[in-house]
Amino acid sequence: MRVLVGISGGVDSAVTTYLLKEAGYEVVGLYMKIHSGVNHKENLEKIEKLSKLIGFEYHVEDVEEEFRKEVYDYFVKSYEEGSTPNPCAMCNRQIKFGIFMNFLEKYGCDKAATGHYVRNDGEFLYEAKDKTKDQSYFLFGIKKEVLPKVLFPLGEYTKDEIKEIAKKIGLEEFASQKESQDICFIDTNYIDVLKFHFNPEKPGKVVDKRGRKIGTHRGYAFYTIGQRKGFRLFKSHKPQYVIGIDAKTNTLIVGDKEDLGKTNVFLKGVNLFIDEKVFECEAKVRYRAPKLPAIVKMETKSKAVVKFKEPAIGVAKGQACVFYEGEKLLGGGWIRGAKR
Repeated sequence: MRVLVGISGGVDSAVTTYLLKEAGYEVVGLYMKIHSGVNHKENLEKIEKLSKLIGFEYHVEDVEEEFRKEVYDYFVKSYEEGSTPNPCAMCNRQIKFGIFMNFLEKYGCDKAATGHYVRNDGEFLYEAKDKTKDQSYFLFGIKKEVLPKVLFPLGEYTKDEIKEIAKKIGLEEFASQKESQDICFIDTNYIDVLKFHFNPEKPGKVVDKRGRKIGTHRGYAFYTIGQRKGFRLFKSHKPQYVIGIDAKTNTLIVGDKEDLGKTNVFLKGVNLFIDEKVFECEAKVRYRAPKLPAIVKMETKSKAVVKFKEPAIGVAKGQACVFYEGEKLLGGGWIRGAKR
């Protein structure tokens, strides 16, 4: 069976390729030029060494235009609207498990594989063995029909085990290199990227829940829900947290810590791996947030209300709310609003 492996020049995709070869698959590597923020020449030199060491063919495809439209533009627009984007989840849906899948036929492959830390039984995704590296949260949006076609060899390993495998097979260079950044297309910080599109450094007002001006801030794009520093208040208050962002008026709304808790979260762009319209689950509103008991009610095919049994903290418009049943990923959606 021929498998098309997404290779990046990193240790995870390198060991993925090795594990598949060891398991008897015929491996074809595919390096996608997603954006200009990485050193393609250096990555391809590493991949060339890897291909000679392990023994596989590889190809290069330029998808920068598609990435710009589907991920980069979405990232900028989210900040313009006062949302907190999740570019990794969007990239997985649109690029790594969207456009990438279109290359299976071109290269005569039956299945695809990536170096994501997640498990797959062909019907559902499950959290990886290494909970510190689990990436299931960022995969909530991929299409259900993709699952039978994708292999995730790293799901049963820890990161340390992957690095040890790399060292044993002569890939010390891969094992010792730095981890990739959280947002791969940003060299410095996201504000520098936004400056190409609008002025994020535009001072505005900070108001309390009643709408009274109590301070100033340096520009709404610098802030996200739950933030308690970086803005100036006119007089001493107990700690205040950002509980709302109004991009149109460049205003931050702040409140007490308990104001961050939301029991009703409204979603759009919902993607499910199950058919139920109403179901109980555990849900989390950010990658590092805890899972909390909840009931999901589908309002339309793509919109839902998530009712938490206890308040979820730090619910930000634009982030993903993702559903689980134990380690099983049930789906998720994009946060469009919330209330207590």
